[in-house]
Amino acid sequence: MYYAHFGLKEPPFKITPNTEYFYNGSNRGAVLDALLYAITSGEGIVKVVGEVGSGKTMLCRMLQNMLPEQVECIYLANPSVAPEDILHAIAFELGVKLPKNADKLKVMQALQSYLLSRHEAGKQVVIFVEEAQGMPLATLEEIRLLSNLETKHHKLLQMVLFGQPELDVNLNQTHIRQLRERITHSFNLTPLRPKEVGEYLIFRLRAAGYFGPHLFSDKSIAKISAAAEGLIRRVNILADKALLAAFADNVYLVTPKHVKAAIADSEFGAEKAKKANRRFLLLGLLGVLLLGLALGYLAHRLYQAQFARSSSHAAALAVTPPVAQPKVPVAPTAESVPPAAIIATAPQAVNTQAATDTQAITAEVAAVPASDVTTDLLQARLQATQQWMRMQSKDTVTIQILGASDESQLKNQLTLLAQTIERDKIYVYQTKVNQQTFYTVLYGGFVDRFSANEALKQLPVSLQKNRPQLRTIGGILEETNKSA
Repeated sequence: MYYAHFGLKEPPFKITPNTEYFYNGSNRGAVLDALLYAITSGEGIVKVVGEVGSGKTMLCRMLQNMLPEQVECIYLANPSVAPEDILHAIAFELGVKLPKNADKLKVMQALQSYLLSRHEAGKQVVIFVEEAQGMPLATLEEIRLLSNLETKHHKLLQMVLFGQPELDVNLNQTHIRQLRERITHSFNLTPLRPKEVGEYLIFRLRAAGYFGPHLFSDKSIAKISAAAEGLIRRVNILADKALLAAFADNVYLVTPKHVKAAIADSEFGAEKAKKANRRFLLLGLLGVLLLGLALGYLAHRLYQAQFARSSSHAAALAVTPPVAQPKVPVAPTAESVPPAAIIATAPQAVNTQAATDTQAITAEVAAVPASDVTTDLLQARLQATQQWMRMQSKDTVTIQILGASDESQLKNQLTLLAQTIERDKIYVYQTKVNQQTFYTVLYGGFVDRFSANEALKQLPVSLQKNRPQLRTIGGILEETNKSA
């Protein structure tokens, strides 16, 4: 729409990765060169980490374009692959023909045979894994086993993992350290600094056919940099919207006013405003809470002062000697018992009654069987799972929803799960990871993956955030047998 107005041949800020618009400023060019070197020199596993929108996909496309012809690349776009399926997925991408119902050993043999043939033909095979932070740790461990395939001098298979910062968190876990130690190079895509944002904007404009002076003022560049937090995808979105706002005003310079309109129109800009409003609301509530505490403290001090004055007055009255009265013999009655005697005996009576009540309650609780007081949900589900798995075929599909190594934490999670999903469909099995017990929680049993996928979609949003994955009973039995 605004291209002719600014003398552009094509849209300069499309978010679809286009290698003609690759910006080698910041550390992008250096990372690309290092990746090319690591792959061509035959290193095993390489890791690239960057925030959402930092340019990982663009870097991956550039790598594929610039690698020499002898390098054969495959691309795993879906990281949510179960451990028992990852070898089949890689074989499929490589075009390796497998016998029907091939087990893991046969798939591994077929892959090794294929990779040896490519090595003999002078070829290298590289797997690019995008969104690797979403890949289950057990699947990552299966990939590590593939890195063991090698000749006397060369690796038969290389891998490049692209992921968000959560990938580093996953790899820092103790039971995945063998994979972490196989990573020979790690790169981080840092956000663009304000000066680099200005250079990036004019670079994209020039690539789109623009030849004039910078279309963005210094203040508008600073505003874009702050709102986008240096992330390339956000910079593209804001720059495109800001150019459209300047075109609507029929001007040839993007000002902070246009950038402000672009921020207001963007999703992350609205989210940022919501966060700011939430911060102000929390600060307001905190202020009200502090004020309430201060008033409560003052009221307490005033009460203490008043009580002290009342106590002093009562003590003064107690010291004053009573006026002598004539003694008249009267038969003792309940009414004639001195108040002091009543006061003296009251605590004893109360204590006696409390002791009696406590004994009765203790006896009542002791009479209740211990099994009725508390139920160990974890042990109950472990036993139920063993019986259930013995009755299932190896093709039965279930949903893996979470895992934990801390038993007390898992018990709390199971209690919460039992309140949100059907308790009788919750299953738990245990394995050994580095000599420590690890619990895995499953949900339901289904005849095929389609039914399981439909059930997965119906799970509460809180569980879907954990990235649940589909497992087969055969794969689970293989896993448990290994750790036995």
